[in-house]
Amino acid sequence: MDNSKRRASTKVPDKICQYGSECYRKNPIHFKEFSHPHLESILTEAPAKNKYRIPDELSMSREVVLDQLKIIEQIYPELVNSNTPPSKYSKNNTSLAVPPASSSSESPAKTSLSKHSPSDGQGKLKNSPIPKPVNAKATGEAGSSTSVSKPQSKSNAVADLFAERRAKMAKLRAEEPKKPESQPSTSGQQARKQSDPPKQQSGVSLKKVIPRNIEDYYPVVAPRGQMAAKLAAAAPYNYFLTTITDAKVTHLEPLSITFQELLDSSLGELECSVQMNFMVDIGWLMGHYFFAGYENRPLLILYGDETPELKMVSAKKPNITAVKVNIATPFGVHHTKMGLYGYTDGSMRVVVSTANLYEDDWHNRTQGLWVSPRLPPMPEDADTGAGDSKTGFRESLISYLNSYKIGHLQPWVARIQKTDFSEVNVFLVASVPGGHLNTPKGPLWGHPRMGYLLGKHSAPIDDTCPLVAQSSSIGSLGPNPQSWVLSEVMASFRRDSAPIGLRRVPAFKMIFPSFSNVRNSHDHLLGGGCLPYMKATHDKQLWLKDYLHQWKSDSRNRTKAVPHIKTYCRWSHRGLYWFLLTSANLSKAAWGVYNKSAKFEAPLRINSYEAGVLFLPKFVIEDNFFPMESKLGQQHPRFPMPYDVPIIPYAPEDTPFFMDYLRG
Repeated sequence: MDNSKRRASTKVPDKICQYGSECYRKNPIHFKEFSHPHLESILTEAPAKNKYRIPDELSMSREVVLDQLKIIEQIYPELVNSNTPPSKYSKNNTSLAVPPASSSSESPAKTSLSKHSPSDGQGKLKNSPIPKPVNAKATGEAGSSTSVSKPQSKSNAVADLFAERRAKMAKLRAEEPKKPESQPSTSGQQARKQSDPPKQQSGVSLKKVIPRNIEDYYPVVAPRGQMAAKLAAAAPYNYFLTTITDAKVTHLEPLSITFQELLDSSLGELECSVQMNFMVDIGWLMGHYFFAGYENRPLLILYGDETPELKMVSAKKPNITAVKVNIATPFGVHHTKMGLYGYTDGSMRVVVSTANLYEDDWHNRTQGLWVSPRLPPMPEDADTGAGDSKTGFRESLISYLNSYKIGHLQPWVARIQKTDFSEVNVFLVASVPGGHLNTPKGPLWGHPRMGYLLGKHSAPIDDTCPLVAQSSSIGSLGPNPQSWVLSEVMASFRRDSAPIGLRRVPAFKMIFPSFSNVRNSHDHLLGGGCLPYMKATHDKQLWLKDYLHQWKSDSRNRTKAVPHIKTYCRWSHRGLYWFLLTSANLSKAAWGVYNKSAKFEAPLRINSYEAGVLFLPKFVIEDNFFPMESKLGQQHPRFPMPYDVPIIPYAPEDTPFFMDYLRG
């Protein structure tokens, strides 16, 4: 539609919705943030209020267009019968300002979040001392997302979620170079047949709004029926990274997986499941369950970030129960990323991850997952205390689930109690909001829990071995290293089983993407949407710059995939002494801080829910360290580090990536 016919409004946003005429949104805030010229032109040409001339070429339903027009008319009433001159639209008006160039060379921008490159229209990045805001979804403790003030109608909400995703995939495929047509293979026909949902349906069917072929819905689709073999080959670590959409080499890597593979039939026939996370796109998640054939299986979702879609999903899909995890303090979030999968044969599986359940986190970001082996049910006559792992994983998991005090979890606690966890070889390290004291079984949560486990089980580590932390966000750490990092985190993370004595504090190193790391990523500056570290916070802890290191992952084909993964570890030339994969960023809210003003025992104050798994060589390969290199004839496979070793410190001109570059 000719945009010149659209009349201007000083309030209409400059940024155009990336879905164009395929947009199915009905959220008022969406129309306050993005312009829709095809709709605004209809309003400006309307002879009177509520008298719209809808062109035949619009591909969506007339009802959706009418609903959208009514929303826009309420927000921008001046568009109707306006006599102001037409506005000018430019597809390049979403430029991002960048700080002065660092040592890295600039590369053309490319994003999956928006096809409009941040440029000046000539392919060159603009430079400006003041960053311009860009709508990018941020995740993590300090993360934020665009909220919706008004829910969609129940009759159309679920359908709209899927229709918009289908439209987006169609748009992306239309922009790709055309490939020669070929005859469909037998295997492809079989895959489409397997993707059909079960015949017996309850609730609201999604058949009418989702295409049959999963390739039309998700950009990376792994072959069906192979996840069990992939998991077996990943032993003894069972540790994966997510595939990277724009790095096709990762699509076939044995240690790269998609979310769809977690629901693969080779792992078992799903009976019920739990998804615990911070951010959940219910349309994205339900699409995966649909294609796996589990659309109507019981699903419990515990989430932290509220959306209208999550609030209404139970009314549309009675098999889904969505519960928001409320936290007393505004400084904490439900940040855990964990899945529980129960199978029809009575077995189950646990997955601990760093990824939120929405598209961006599984697109071009580096994420980590630990997938447990199949955990069979215990014999009915088994002793109630039998069946836990040497790491006490089952007991720790039950304690963690009970901390929610949510009745919906109790059937799962009962099931876990009757499940054999003896094959699990990692420790659960979690955080729970509240004030915590030591227990007869040691500290249960936060960084003291890590210190307790390392002090009890880690092999002696030379003090020259640094602690290497890596996270996607950094909290307020204090005016100097001793404020919290050295006095509390290092005091716990430095521990090992060597006798207590005079020892020096190990070096501390921190991996956090620099501005140049993000600028050169697959999604250019928008890739930093998962790094909610603010300049105002950094300015209060400038000492941290001396400890910062670049993100580099050539060995895993992920240097250009911005890391949302969080890891902590220690290594030397001998190997890796331990490795922690977790949802916990480097922050007091995640790990806890002692209340030093207490008269007696100082309680640990934690604000957020977090969960991770600790790999200790003693329990995984019965050795003192994991090999970090592949050598001929070695007994155990090398540990799959997510980044390159040795790590590279920031250059003097480097700066951390700040969310300010996107928000302005």
